Amino acid sequence: MANFKIRTLPKISLHDHLDGGLRPQTIIDLAAEIGYELPADNAKELGEWFHAAASSGSLPQYLECFDHTIAVMQTPEALHRIAKEYVLDLANDGVIYGEVRWAPEQHLRNGLTLDEVVDAVQDGLEEGARIVDEQGGYIRTGQIITAMRHADRALEIAELAVRHRADGVVGFDIAGAENGFPASNHKAAFDYLASELMPVTVHAGEADGVESVKDALISGRALRIGHGVRLSEDIILSREEGDTDYVSLGPVARWVFDRQIPLELCPSSNLQTGAIEAWGEELEDHPFDLLYELGFKVTVSVDNRLLGRTTLTRELENLADTFGYGIGDIEQFQMNAAAATFQDFEAREELMEMIAEGFARAGNRR
Repeated sequence: MANFKIRTLPKISLHDHLDGGLRPQTIIDLAAEIGYELPADNAKELGEWFHAAASSGSLPQYLECFDHTIAVMQTPEALHRIAKEYVLDLANDGVIYGEVRWAPEQHLRNGLTLDEVVDAVQDGLEEGARIVDEQGGYIRTGQIITAMRHADRALEIAELAVRHRADGVVGFDIAGAENGFPASNHKAAFDYLASELMPVTVHAGEADGVESVKDALISGRALRIGHGVRLSEDIILSREEGDTDYVSLGPVARWVFDRQIPLELCPSSNLQTGAIEAWGEELEDHPFDLLYELGFKVTVSVDNRLLGRTTLTRELENLADTFGYGIGDIEQFQMNAAAATFQDFEAREELMEMIAEGFARAGNRR
């Protein structure tokens, strides 16, 4: 365990799915209102069920967990509550800025429009921030509007994101089953987003390999890579005489490295979905430390707090314990994330100042 309190340090959350971060009791409450049957009827057991179901080592099976959360996210009231609690939970974990990603197209079963669901989530996010402010805390958020890569609504969702960019939306993403559904399938959406200067992050290098990352960069014009852990497949390590290690970067890894494209790494999730099976099954096998030591722009995120039974603090604590990171390393991860946010330059600078000040205070208390 790190000898400093990570939870109290200012942190940045870049990759956190709204439909993967619900409180178990909230799911139970909302399910009861609509008569939806869940795998368990108390919060503790339901939380355990989600974690176990998500730990199969298969991304498609992992994604099936969302059937239950999305089922209870079909009304403005439910979306408002979940978004508000999202903010409160992040603030309680020391997060000062969080980008929440979610797919509006999955929340239309009760007749809501795309614009109505985005408005409901934004209202909840703003109420959560007001409560935190009233309690003497600080947190801000931005929505990343996500299209499902196996569907055919990406252009419509891209237009939705641009339409709400003055009301809380900061970027666009595609998510869902990665293998077999490349970013290039959504060329029209990405062309439109580029013409509107809307920032893009793309899920890539999780359930598919280096070519998926390359496609995210070329077709998606991604400014960040969601996960990106399998970019490590493009890094060649060799040992020659004298036990000297040599590192060679393939063309995609070299491109990402040279341009310092941020990687939204989600360690616990990568273990659950089998994304790092080429390297092993334990956190110590994760290429995170390799990427960090080589100088890639690594950031740390939770992916899905409910499914991973995790928080950003827990992810950072686990990395610190596994790889021996100190407070300076944890601060660097937050600086990387702050610089990578889809905020304007001045807002990014402010976040970085808050991080520097918070870590300096923590260092002085040690």
